[in-house]
Amino acid sequence: MTTVAQHLILTCHEDSVDLARAELAAAAPDAAVLLDLAPGVLLADAHQPFDQVAQAWAVNPPIFVRHICPVHAAQPLAGDARDLERLPASLLPEDAPAAWFAAFDPTLTFSVQSRLLAPTAYKPFDINRAVAERVAGQTGASVDVRAPQQIVSLVVAQLPATLLRHLDDPTAPIPARQSHPLLCALAGLSLPAQNLSDWAGGMHRFAREPEQVSRAEFKLLEAFAVFGIDLPPRGRALDLGASPGGWTRVLRQRGQYVTAVDPGDLDPRLTSDSGIRHMRMTAEAYLRADPDRYDLIVNDMRMDGRDSARLMVAYAPALYRHGHVIMTLKLPEQGRRPVLDQALALLRQAYVVAGARQLFHNRSEITLWLRPLSSA
Repeated sequence: MTTVAQHLILTCHEDSVDLARAELAAAAPDAAVLLDLAPGVLLADAHQPFDQVAQAWAVNPPIFVRHICPVHAAQPLAGDARDLERLPASLLPEDAPAAWFAAFDPTLTFSVQSRLLAPTAYKPFDINRAVAERVAGQTGASVDVRAPQQIVSLVVAQLPATLLRHLDDPTAPIPARQSHPLLCALAGLSLPAQNLSDWAGGMHRFAREPEQVSRAEFKLLEAFAVFGIDLPPRGRALDLGASPGGWTRVLRQRGQYVTAVDPGDLDPRLTSDSGIRHMRMTAEAYLRADPDRYDLIVNDMRMDGRDSARLMVAYAPALYRHGHVIMTLKLPEQGRRPVLDQALALLRQAYVVAGARQLFHNRSEITLWLRPLSSA
């Protein structure tokens, strides 16, 4: 798919905007952030085609930018139910296909992903359905919400009226002063891989289960989904700092026999599971006790990121050559980048950093996927 948009919308955790901006500057040195559409949602002029930014991040994925989508068209809205008729018609007129939509491939499935960053009389589902029906009717393409092959992105937000001219004509100067705001829909067409995440805004959500032990389970579920990690059947997993057992429960669901290391208690619903061995000691004490070897080691302990990295380096001999590590790296409020760089340098003594992302369910931390150096 070829797109010519040079404007894009990126998302990140609202406390990591500075780090996300730095990643954008590294991928597109001339990029300029035009507007904060919402906390952690930025509208930027990359000063290069969206495809180039997406390709750069396909080769060297960002850590803090979660999701990007191109902006091909901007359409003023009323904010009421009339938008559900007017927006599809204005984006995809019947008399002549919109230039930005020319790259749409009717032989591929698609989905419409919308985010509403301003009050409207309708919900994301309403606008998704209205635009999807228009696209399907005009192209004959099939909708596939779960695994689309191309995505129409819509972001509804308040924009200064003077900024619309620059969006329509990137050669027009960026306005120095903001005018009165207008409600607008920013639309773009891209491939899922270009967006860094298949989920709108990178917001990867999971349904809460009746037996869920803690919300921390979502972090591990998202890590498996994003990194695409396959575990061996009936594998052996080590959960460091396991209490109250959320990650242990997820690992048991995936057929792993789990050694849960923590001096604290596990949730009572886990204590009768014969596939869980609870070692009531600290991770440091278990390390001194000559631990077994494992297919997977996980670590979601609340400790300084550098100390956690040192601990995981010490645990490297307990990991099989084919094994994996999933860990969260806690970052301080200030000076996060130096701490992150120091922790990664420590980990690279024993591991290949196969993935590093601040996932949707992370807060002041990032999630790492590590492989042993001996497997490289």
